[in-house]
Amino acid sequence: MRCDLTPAWKALTAHAAGATGFDLRTAFAQDPSRAVTLSQTAPHVFADLSKNHVDAATEALLQELARQTELSAHRDAMFQGKPINNSEGRAVMHWLLRQPEGSLGGNLAEPLAWVHASLKPMLVYAETIRADAQITDVVNIGIGGSDLGPQMAVLALQDFVIPGKRFHFVSNVDGHELAAVLKGLKADNTLFLIASKTFTTLETMTNARSAQAWFKAQGGQDVARHFAALTTNVAAAAEMGITTTFGFWDWVGGRYSVWSAIGLPVAIAIGAQGFRDFLAGAHAMDQHFQTASLEENLPVRIGLLDVWYRNFLNYTSRSIAPYHSALRRWPAFLQQLEMESNGKGVDRHGQALPYDTSPVLWGEPGTNGQHAYFQMLHQGTEVVPVEFIAVKNPTHSLKYHHALLLANAIAQAQALMLGKSDAGGHKHFKGNRPSTFFLLDQLTPASLGALIALQEHRVFVSGAVWGINSFDQWGVELGKVLAQDIHARMASGQVAGLDASTAGLLERLR
Repeated sequence: MRCDLTPAWKALTAHAAGATGFDLRTAFAQDPSRAVTLSQTAPHVFADLSKNHVDAATEALLQELARQTELSAHRDAMFQGKPINNSEGRAVMHWLLRQPEGSLGGNLAEPLAWVHASLKPMLVYAETIRADAQITDVVNIGIGGSDLGPQMAVLALQDFVIPGKRFHFVSNVDGHELAAVLKGLKADNTLFLIASKTFTTLETMTNARSAQAWFKAQGGQDVARHFAALTTNVAAAAEMGITTTFGFWDWVGGRYSVWSAIGLPVAIAIGAQGFRDFLAGAHAMDQHFQTASLEENLPVRIGLLDVWYRNFLNYTSRSIAPYHSALRRWPAFLQQLEMESNGKGVDRHGQALPYDTSPVLWGEPGTNGQHAYFQMLHQGTEVVPVEFIAVKNPTHSLKYHHALLLANAIAQAQALMLGKSDAGGHKHFKGNRPSTFFLLDQLTPASLGALIALQEHRVFVSGAVWGINSFDQWGVELGKVLAQDIHARMASGQVAGLDASTAGLLERLR
């Protein structure tokens, strides 16, 4: 049953209307155990949900909504390998990429064997590159999921990255980006990884051909040694002289692909064992999502909270504030994961939806944000839920810095909730602003893997409740098709059939 037709949806609508005066300060005063009951421990992650605009009654109604929309059955179908990506007729099995070898039977035994048959040579290759002192720079050329996931992970795990090698990520078709990276490189010391499942992605292949032209112009001759492809199109890679290829399957979506061959730069950076730890952390979260009750299931609880905020409290965006500089690409990674997955206006049957889906996600590292947009979070006219991410134990020895960093994270969440009274007005903070606080003991391959998997499953939960297909992305296609036409017109100058604005811009840019 579609979510808005369930009895639980109607009950939540009435509950939201009666909760217009909900105040976090009052809620804490009335319930001394609130911080305990609205906190949750999951593999490698602790989440404090107590500063959100929910109470026990809200959570109970949301969990009933999950039951009435058959969330558990949809989750089980994914883990059974059923084609829940119905618009493309595909299974959704990125979770299989972190499943231990030989642990599944039936229809999943063969694809799991494929996963490990691909993983092992990829990790051998990663170790070979790590041991090759001549290779000092690794350049990953991809876009979307072939860029955001591995780039975010390599930055996040910088304390585990092998010394003596630098990692670069090129995604933008804007030549300024590729030119800036190439400026500091030498052909004989560089390995290029071309990440494109089909080996036809316009931006990626444009950058790849330009990189190869630069390589040859710099005197590079051994393309096979200095280029590898992360693709299923082995023939197209061979046409470029690339003989080292690692593939993956159509049941791995781009934004869920960091666990696959797309994660090769991560494996080179942190090593085979580090990459296996990364997979193991994600698998631990998979098991939690599969087995925990709705009431004690962290991905379920935060996914349902997203539905509550979007559809019943009408909060249109969420701000991401990582209090760890290595997680500076975390907001951008989450933008693609959630907004490309759940930014849909039709249900999984293609019918227009009468309710909203994905919120807008945005953010920056927390202490930088405090001196930029936190003003709006505290005193602006719109309520924006905030997600804080902090790490208890640093890997550096600057203990005063870390204590100050953590104090700021906690204080900002406290200030958003408590506010401050001021009769003059300018220094008045309304308070009662909601936030979630995620805490890791350490930022390691395992804990990062668990944190990513948590977010993947959270997106699954809200998408399943909304009744949408979270695993296609038709919205990225139209602009690509039109760009090919415009590109041809830039050469020909033909503007016939174009709207006046497009024609005017084309003529001005020629």
